[in-house]
Amino acid sequence: MSHAADLPAWAAWAIAFLLLLGAGITLIGSLGLLRLDGFYQRAHAPTLGTSLGTAFICGASMLCFSLLQMRPLLHEVLILGFVTITTPVTLMLLTRAALFRDTAEKRPGIPADPAPRNGEPNDRG
Repeated sequence: MSHAADLPAWAAWAIAFLLLLGAGITLIGSLGLLRLDGFYQRAHAPTLGTSLGTAFICGASMLCFSLLQMRPLLHEVLILGFVTITTPVTLMLLTRAALFRDTAEKRPGIPADPAPRNGEPNDRG
């Protein structure tokens, strides 16, 4: 049994557009994971694709189920909040761990060290 027939045409088009946009952005982020060269470049594209793609998909879900149940449903706000908080934190932890490992092993191709702040010594040199 499908409730899609209960949706107005404008809402169905808007939901379809948001779903396709979210899926497309997530796909572009995944392709960035495949095409970019090093770990530090690869880590960035899927993170942005996941966050923005999830936002559009959650927006489509909120619109669809709010119209079907005739009341605002905000469960997706929790999903969006968790994804928005955890995805960048995970990216930061992964890249810092990789940078620590690469610095300790003195691997070539490590991103340049920014200038020390507030008189801190430069410990990567």
